Amino acid sequence: MSQPQLNKKAPNFKLPATGDQTLSLADFKGKNLVIYFYPKDNTPGCTTESQDFRDQYKQFQKHNTEILGVSRDSVRTHENFRKKHEFPFDLLSDADEEMCKAFDVIKLKKLYGREYMGIERSTFLIDAQGKLKQEWRKVKVKGHVEEVLETVKAL
Repeated sequence: MSQPQLNKKAPNFKLPATGDQTLSLADFKGKNLVIYFYPKDNTPGCTTESQDFRDQYKQFQKHNTEILGVSRDSVRTHENFRKKHEFPFDLLSDADEEMCKAFDVIKLKKLYGREYMGIERSTFLIDAQGKLKQEWRKVKVKGHVEEVLETVKAL
């Protein structure tokens, strides 16, 4: 599968989300959209990254930007994660990896000498016209959300 390309239409998606809803790219027409892919709810790096997006959420809103988090966890797990940390944005459940594959974030990973296919922490910025404007791959959590916000402000 090919990677999404900058300044081209972002891959479409339609997935179950928190708040008992199904969300698609079309639901965000006219708004910028930050989509961040993360490996697993309630793990240290993923929790910190999500909290950082939560803490800057009002700043993103001031710049007509919504945020979505995506992992392979179930909607039920997402609901608990979202409630526990008071995330003001929705989390999408990509159990079948359709969206993960469309954005090319499933990569070979290693943990304790074991290899497996998992989500590579990645973030994508889509503009109000649905075009991919920026991507961050192999994300390091510290300082990442601030960098994404600065890019949103420059749109």
